[in-house]
Amino acid sequence: MRAVVNVFLKNGVLDSQGKAVQHALSGHGFETVSDVRVGKQIVIELNETDATAAKEKVAHMCEELLANTVIEEYEIEIFA
Repeated sequence: MRAVVNVFLKNGVLDSQGKAVQHALSGHGFETVSDVRVGKQIVIELNETDATAAKEKVAHMCEELLANTVIEEYEIEIFA
């Protein structure tokens, strides 16, 4: 199974990278962009056959190591 984890800063936490990208886009004529959030994507290959168990394991990985849950939130997608 493959797990895809998307990690982003929580709302209310200043995303300086996102603001820099938004500013650059505006400078290139894309004035309709109102906000940009920059995050990270982590792809994990698992030797697991149960999607529920896989998601639980990956959530534990996120809580322990992959995300700083004080300032970040994450989403997990599992693919067979």
